[in-house]
Amino acid sequence: MNAPWKSGMPGNRDPFAAYICDDNALDVLRPVVIELGWQPEKCNKGGLRNAVQSLSVSASPNILMVDLSESGDPLNDINALAEVCEPGTVVIAIGQVNDVRLYRDLLASGIHDYLLKPLSASQVRDSLNQAQAVFTAPKPGEAEAVKRHISTAVVGTRGGVGASTLATSLAWLFSQEHQLPTALLDLDVHFGTGALALDLEPGRGLTDAIDNPSRIDGLFIERAMIRANDNLSILSAEAPINAPLMTDGSAFVQLEEEFRQAFEMTMIDLPRNMLINFPHLLADVNLVLLETEMTLASARDTIRILSWLKTNAAHAHPMVIANKVQSGVSEISKADFEASIERKIDFTIPYDVKAASNAAKLGQVFVEANRSAKATSVIKQIADRIVGSSEEDLAAEEPEKKSLLGTFDLKSLLAKKGKNAPVSEPAE
Repeated sequence: MNAPWKSGMPGNRDPFAAYICDDNALDVLRPVVIELGWQPEKCNKGGLRNAVQSLSVSASPNILMVDLSESGDPLNDINALAEVCEPGTVVIAIGQVNDVRLYRDLLASGIHDYLLKPLSASQVRDSLNQAQAVFTAPKPGEAEAVKRHISTAVVGTRGGVGASTLATSLAWLFSQEHQLPTALLDLDVHFGTGALALDLEPGRGLTDAIDNPSRIDGLFIERAMIRANDNLSILSAEAPINAPLMTDGSAFVQLEEEFRQAFEMTMIDLPRNMLINFPHLLADVNLVLLETEMTLASARDTIRILSWLKTNAAHAHPMVIANKVQSGVSEISKADFEASIERKIDFTIPYDVKAASNAAKLGQVFVEANRSAKATSVIKQIADRIVGSSEEDLAAEEPEKKSLLGTFDLKSLLAKKGKNAPVSEPAE
């Protein structure tokens, strides 16, 4: 049975109500409900039968939790509940029967989740947060209202240039400062730090997607992604390092497609080895932020990756961002760096090791922990540029059509500056 609560938007109703059979479950549920800002009085004593009786004469809530412990025929009783629930209600069932077939049948009937007793606070909190995400997600009829989706990939020219710091900071700014529904996809499957930067457990969502690409759909996204705040969800992993990545990349492409349907912004932390192994990851990406340092190795790899993007992802607008820039101690001057890559650096982020340490200690993303830092100001400018861009703007900002490989001469730069000598940054 396809329950009618999955088919429409709710009206003016209570955000939450629960009908629970036993006091122990109520004692676990009520503190979580208070934490989420709902009224604990909406946690009623009595199970599914009581819920059907009450909702037959009153409006159903946005999120409904019902206890099946006293139900002799849960599936039949759920059908009765569907008859009295208004469209849009997200239903969470709880019970004592640990049976995979029952669980699958309940999900097939339209239930959002099934929790097994005894309940734990973290289990209840996660399920209610996911239910909120389902409730606020765009419904099929609303697709026409979404005017655009911006997908941005951050690629570091070298390890440690700060690509993950930039990706998490931008995702946080999109969600908090600009109030845009945002997905953060950390594709460093074994060593990613996206969840760590947000002080979250990564979960198994990304590894499950890689192992079972056929499972990826809207419901999978709702259940697998970890919510960092009301507008930001992350999909990442800490896969065992004795398990090599076995995928053709199709799962990543399917994830990006689902993100386009469910969010307005997608931020992809894209390791450069993934860029080379799975070039189709950039098929629907609008912008590529190429993060670099003012070093010979980064200059060389900036040229190589820009050339690769021109050949393999000409539709994606590249932006070069120099990170960890220290006046007077750069290995290459800004002028020489720009001459070698034959284009201007779009943004320069100053080096601030104290701010980075502060973010790590607080368990917050860089821009959240260091709101007044100069580096944060630059990252906010980058976010504003991305949010304010359109496809027409990006097409108009194409870099100069020059050869990127023909003019970079490592020997001449080394001879000019000295292999180990620091170079002063030219005055702006």
